[in-house]
Amino acid sequence: MSGLYSLVYSSNATGSVSETELRELLDVSRRANGRAGITGLLLYRNGRFVQFLEGPEDDVRALYRRISADPRHGGIRLLVDGHPQSRTFQDWSMGYEPLATSDEPLPPGFRDSFDDIDNADDSDAVVRATRELSIWFRHRARPVD
Repeated sequence: MSGLYSLVYSSNATGSVSETELRELLDVSRRANGRAGITGLLLYRNGRFVQFLEGPEDDVRALYRRISADPRHGGIRLLVDGHPQSRTFQDWSMGYEPLATSDEPLPPGFRDSFDDIDNADDSDAVVRATRELSIWFRHRARPVD
């Protein structure tokens, strides 16, 4: 068995994705990820995905290769990867949160971590933004199996 490995990627949906299609994808992914010992989180907003994956290194890397080759994903970017001490999402086969957007202007000084991921010029900013999103989700959502 390979050691614990995690990665975060972002991608753009190549076509429209309905809530029903996302739920079906999650059902299939949760079963497959559970068998492989992969946990994580999927965020989706306005045709953009950010996904955290963690588990045995060989299995996570193989899953990322499959996702990268999936025609439903375009502009895929590996944002952060490494060998953490422990899992961030140990109780979730795949947490999911659809993120809504608002037409209201953001208040002064407000940062949008989801947008920061796409617009960051350096890896430190990407790491910070992905950590913020994972903390937000863990404190907001309940584990899903």
